[in-house]
Amino acid sequence: MAAALGKVRPAALDALAVHRDWLSAKLAAGDGDFADPRIGAERFARKLSLTLSAQADSDAILARAESDLERITEHITGLAAELGGTPRQVLDRLAAAAPDEQTILAFCAGALAAQTEFVRDRDLVTLYDDPVELIDMPEIDRGVAVAYCDSPGPLETAPLPTFIAVSPTPADWTPERTASFYREYNRHMVHNLMVHEAMPGHYLQLQHSRRFAGATRLRAALRSGSFIEGWAVYAERLMAEHGYPGEGDPRAVRMQQLKMQLRTTINAILDARVHAHGMTETEAMALMTGRGFQEEGEAAGKWRRALLTSAQLSTYYVGYTEVSDLAAELAASGLAERAAHDRMLGHGSPPVRLLRTVI
Repeated sequence: MAAALGKVRPAALDALAVHRDWLSAKLAAGDGDFADPRIGAERFARKLSLTLSAQADSDAILARAESDLERITEHITGLAAELGGTPRQVLDRLAAAAPDEQTILAFCAGALAAQTEFVRDRDLVTLYDDPVELIDMPEIDRGVAVAYCDSPGPLETAPLPTFIAVSPTPADWTPERTASFYREYNRHMVHNLMVHEAMPGHYLQLQHSRRFAGATRLRAALRSGSFIEGWAVYAERLMAEHGYPGEGDPRAVRMQQLKMQLRTTINAILDARVHAHGMTETEAMALMTGRGFQEEGEAAGKWRRALLTSAQLSTYYVGYTEVSDLAAELAASGLAERAAHDRMLGHGSPPVRLLRTVI
């Protein structure tokens, strides 16, 4: 296709330049919508539907998220009481078990090995042995999360490794900011994070996805972000509910998983309330640090992300609810857990609404 692409490439570059100049002029003039990054209720509803590849009722999603916030708060409060305190007190105790720059990579490798063995022993989903490497995260990507999954391209046929990139903190961070980062991503939370990024989350799910062989390779290339993230969030709950022990006490992992579920739910609430209902920074920070038990630095970064990535923060929550609902329906039909999960992962990474038509 090189010749055909070569013919249209100059026009595409010209169009990008025109669009860039238009944006620059709008920003310089402070015109209208560009004075505030909030996109408004109507545009948010339209953009959410496009992002989720389905007609989305943004008000219904917000209502369900706010209801789930109450339900999850009850769960984490009850579990914290078993552990001898309020959620904030228990999470503060768990946060004290922090990794450091010298041990984080080895710690993640140990967590991945333990999680792989746990999934195998519990027969939760079919495992493959595709290569995986834990690497130091490139400096440019550091400071957002402790780890991310970088799988081979969807059309790649060579047996290339998946990289799980693990982050020391950026070199220019103060000791105080580094300490806050590792309180948020403490040893118990890193176990939960590795479930999400690796086993049985992104790393395993994308191994299944690459094995789908349909009549066209188009499905492999067009992955649904909400399905991929929804499965990874569902994997966190799956492992916690099966008693994955992490550092020894499954309740510590469950506390972190519930905290992450609060974060996922609050992400969707922020997305809608910031862009469609005028939520202020003060209100957003109070929600995240209060109801979400987040560190100040984590919440500050999320506020900026909410302003700049309208409709993206909803994908985790919506994807999770769709995947979770589908798993519950398959379980109710009598399918064994592994069979249900293999069926869910056996069709590439399509939106759940389309997965339902072939599962």
